Amino acid sequence: MNDIVKDIGFRVKELRNLSDISINQIATYLGIDENEYLNYESGEKDIPVGVLYEISQILKVDMGLLVSGEETRMHIFNITRAGKGIPVERREGYKCENLADRFIHKKLETLTVTVEPNDEKPPMNHHPGQEFNYVLEGSLMLYIHNREIILNEGDSIFFDSNYEHAMKALNNENAKFLAVIAQ
Repeated sequence: MNDIVKDIGFRVKELRNLSDISINQIATYLGIDENEYLNYESGEKDIPVGVLYEISQILKVDMGLLVSGEETRMHIFNITRAGKGIPVERREGYKCENLADRFIHKKLETLTVTVEPNDEKPPMNHHPGQEFNYVLEGSLMLYIHNREIILNEGDSIFFDSNYEHAMKALNNENAKFLAVIAQ
């Protein structure tokens, strides 16, 4: 795994230890196996954005601290110039860019997500709260709650992110969408 994933895992482990939260407690809260959680902390496995957001809520820190290692400081506004968001590598085939990593006490996370084409159905993900996705480029297949929904450029969807969901790029082209995740 790359250094970014290992750095994020190290920060999560360090903050969990400082918060006196056991591995069993956090794994139970996340609804995952302890070994899977330990793979996140060791950097052996990428932490999905939804899980990272949940961890930030459990540890009572902004997700930006886990991603960048720096405290968030902005409280009135946060500008992210085109192409200058913080890369967040979450899952194979997904490239995420955090658009507001410096804003303190956020109530939601904003990301652009680029999905690379793949013939296989992507692994499903779920997290507490709600999610809004707006397709910026290309076409996507959204898998959610036993449904397959095609979204094209300009389409949007708002959904309960407690249900398992995943995105797949269509037409053998990358697809890009704006994701807004709120708990």
